[in-house]
Amino acid sequence: QVQLVESGGGLVQPGGSLRLSCAASGRTVNTYAMGWFRQTPGKEREFVAGISWVGGTTYYADSVKGRFTISRDNAKNTMTTMYLQMDSLKAEDTAVYYCAARRGIVTKSVYDYWGQGTQVTVSS
Repeated sequence: QVQLVESGGGLVQPGGSLRLSCAASGRTVNTYAMGWFRQTPGKEREFVAGISWVGGTTYYADSVKGRFTISRDNAKNTMTTMYLQMDSLKAEDTAVYYCAARRGIVTKSVYDYWGQGTQVTVSS
């Protein structure tokens, strides 16, 4: 079983920056691919960024390329932290952001474990 806890959300002005964190714990969690998704009311959850277990492969949604950076720190085999550095934020980035993890390769869709989400609001 894997537990995921997001943090770092909040209110930021357009053009500003935020860094989200996802603390992941569980047996061999450092070998899981991980990703960030987001969701706004009335819309489906959408892929934002994903990273392989060693961090060598990353994917981004077109809407965030060049503005967001995903990374991870595999501290131990039972604990890893994933980050999402968000720069040049826009109002349309406002959403609840979710951390996700899965065994195997990084993808843009199917994940096995999910966090509870953290709210990001971009507004002046």
